[in-house]
Amino acid sequence: MAFTPSKDHKRRERDQKRLEKRMAREAAKAEKLAAVRATQQAAAEEAGRKREAELEAELEAEFEAELQAEIDSEQPSEGAE
Repeated sequence: MAFTPSKDHKRRERDQKRLEKRMAREAAKAEKLAAVRATQQAAAEEAGRKREAELEAELEAEFEAELQAEIDSEQPSEGAE
């Protein structure tokens, strides 16, 4: 007589396959979410660096303008002599 798996065994196999598929879907979702978060984090960091560079350039321009104004005020006028 040939061995045939019981209905209970087949049910357990189906349930196991469903569980594996569900776990794979959840893992894919988690991976996708992690990728999105990493992208958002990188974008936020880039925006922060960009803003820092803008502030640095603004301060540098302000300093240069003050320095030039100071140099201009120290030079004697041409008609003053």
